[in-house]
Amino acid sequence: MAVVIASDLAKDMAGEPLWKNVSFKLERRDRLTVAGRNGSGKTTLLRILAGETGIDGGEVVFSKGTRIALHDQRPPRERGLTLRDYVLSGNREPLELEEQLRALEGQMAGGDEKVYDRYARVMAQYESVGGYTWREGANSVIHGLGFTDKDLDRNLETFSGGQLTRASLARALSARPDLLLLDEPTNHLDIESLEWLEKTLQELDAAIVLIAHDRWFLEAVGTAVLEIEAGRGRFFKGTWHTWRKEQAARELALGRAIEKQQAEIARMEQFVERFRAKATKAKQAQSRVKALDKTKANMLTREPRDTREMGFAFKKPERSGRVIFELEEGHLEVPGRVLIDKAELWIEREEHVSLVGPNGVGKTTLINALAGRRPLDGGRLRLGHNVTVGYLSQHGEELEHGNARTVIEACVKGTKLSPQAARALLGKFLFSGDQAEKPLEGLSGGERKRLGLAILVSSGANVLILDEPTNHLDLESREALEDALLSFPGALLLVSHDRALLEAVGTRTIAVEDYGLKSYVGGWQEYWAHREAQKLTGYTPPPPPKPTGMAAEKAPERGPDGMALKRSEDLIKESEAPPKGMAKAAAKQATAKANATNATNGAAAPAANGEGAPKPGTVSKNRAKQLAKLERAVETAEEAFAAVEEELADPAAWASAYETAKSTAKHTKAKRAVEAAYAELEAYEASTPVG
Repeated sequence: MAVVIASDLAKDMAGEPLWKNVSFKLERRDRLTVAGRNGSGKTTLLRILAGETGIDGGEVVFSKGTRIALHDQRPPRERGLTLRDYVLSGNREPLELEEQLRALEGQMAGGDEKVYDRYARVMAQYESVGGYTWREGANSVIHGLGFTDKDLDRNLETFSGGQLTRASLARALSARPDLLLLDEPTNHLDIESLEWLEKTLQELDAAIVLIAHDRWFLEAVGTAVLEIEAGRGRFFKGTWHTWRKEQAARELALGRAIEKQQAEIARMEQFVERFRAKATKAKQAQSRVKALDKTKANMLTREPRDTREMGFAFKKPERSGRVIFELEEGHLEVPGRVLIDKAELWIEREEHVSLVGPNGVGKTTLINALAGRRPLDGGRLRLGHNVTVGYLSQHGEELEHGNARTVIEACVKGTKLSPQAARALLGKFLFSGDQAEKPLEGLSGGERKRLGLAILVSSGANVLILDEPTNHLDLESREALEDALLSFPGALLLVSHDRALLEAVGTRTIAVEDYGLKSYVGGWQEYWAHREAQKLTGYTPPPPPKPTGMAAEKAPERGPDGMALKRSEDLIKESEAPPKGMAKAAAKQATAKANATNATNGAAAPAANGEGAPKPGTVSKNRAKQLAKLERAVETAEEAFAAVEEELADPAAWASAYETAKSTAKHTKAKRAVEAAYAELEAYEASTPVG
């Protein structure tokens, strides 16, 4: 039996049609995903089904007694409630039945035997909605969405916006509805909670209508698709990826049909033009004119649609050294808790690495340390030669650096482009015309993300560190980002809950596990298989390390680009090379120091008028020759290291303890040779040039 039937629905907005011809029928265990661009009216449809707004055409019919629950992106209206009370308050039916049972029990205690039959009926109804275990079911939902027992008695006012969104989702799920309406339920969930939600929805005995931008989630959950495009609805029975294939085939077939029809029209017009004046062909030409008019009247056209799409490619970066980051004995903590302890990390040029782990394990803290935005609390971090880091934070805090107030100001300050060039760049990220003048404080989450990507694209960075880059982006923008990252020739460190992006882009996965970092070859699927196999072994994680009290208490001062002005002492002392821009500063300081020393010792310093000093920008022949020699030494060391790695790919190199020790020593020796070659080159580059 159908839970809901929608027939030819239409909705207007501000006097203009929003959409029409929306029809579908849903039974229990049907899960309808609604597809359409931002602003196409998807959320409006959910609110119509929830009874929060009306329709301007068509009809919606629900089965008798249908219970409906809506979760949307609005924060809870209730205040002064604990998390437990807020979630349980969504279960109106069991709460009302409990009140009836208490009242009837009071009457029975007073000797009224007439209420026994009524009590039995109410009790049967109560048991059908969970009975005395319904609270346990609600608590299970709360825990599945990442809350702990300590959270249950906290007031809603103490939770963040993301936590309140999860609380709203818990309330809707625990209500045991017949029709469940979900608007962006994957927002603010880590991967573990996403997987729990997928399984819960697959097993739920209810009809579901949902909106989401997580492609992996849509494929796992959906059984049908409602496409809203160009103000019209089209229902498709099947999974999300099957619909995408059908949509592409439909577009292709329409394009071919239009081309064929246009060719036929051109042929008929040519015939009419050629033979209209000939008496022998006049009748035939007139017949063709009628056929031509009929064809034009029924001419195939593409439906009007918003064709604006974000399309971009990262600027080709300069080549970096082979090693990008090398972390040894890394330690990170926050007051009272260790996040990462004794961690090892090695990332090389052109590697695309995914960083995964549950919320709260320290992923963002780690990438902030790698980007120089906060110091390590222990260990050493070496930064590779000629490494330039481009960083995209989760919430776009870096956009306001330099006191930027508008989109165009943030772009100009962040990219150093001229206003005209900045506008051209912003146009690729859907900021056209007056949208470039929008104030930063009024931007949506998706707009902030697009602006951050625009600035990042033009940075020329050869290392990208991205923290949840797909948050608030629609499907088309996510796919555009995926294409750009796939073609990016530099190194990438990606933190994301978008499993489709992790699988498509990542070539290696680093997981934050047991307070350390563990590396797995391959994308998300390979890591997931390993994780599931480990669960079957009954593995018990180790106890947390004790905090050292070394947690960074004060955030470092930042420059206009959001990078720390004073970077970690460990990073500067132990790095393979100073960060980009610091080498020149170091050379200037060395020159000034040498001049001061010469002056103190009575040596002649370069004349103020420039006489006797090398011309700016010139390099002596001897210096150029030595630089070329050192650069060749680096290339030779890298080639030798690559040859050793190829040799050690043979399983025979690790067949015994002796072979393993020998291979390890060989690999370490080659690796250190590369480091030494880079160190010598960088030391010479930073030394005082001799004219």
